[in-house]
Amino acid sequence: MQFFASAVTTLQTLVVALGAGLAVWGVVNLLEGYGSDNAAAKSQGIKQFMAN
Repeated sequence: MQFFASAVTTLQTLVVALGAGLAVWGVVNLLEGYGSDNAAAKSQGIKQFMAN
């Protein structure tokens, strides 16, 4: 039974590490997306949206 308890603990650690890695990757992708925003293009998009 000790082996299964150890295996479950190891799998929990791996799942948590994978989730943390994906979270960091998602945050980096969001920040890259916001960093490449062009204020002029955004302003033009808002103007077109408001005109309709």
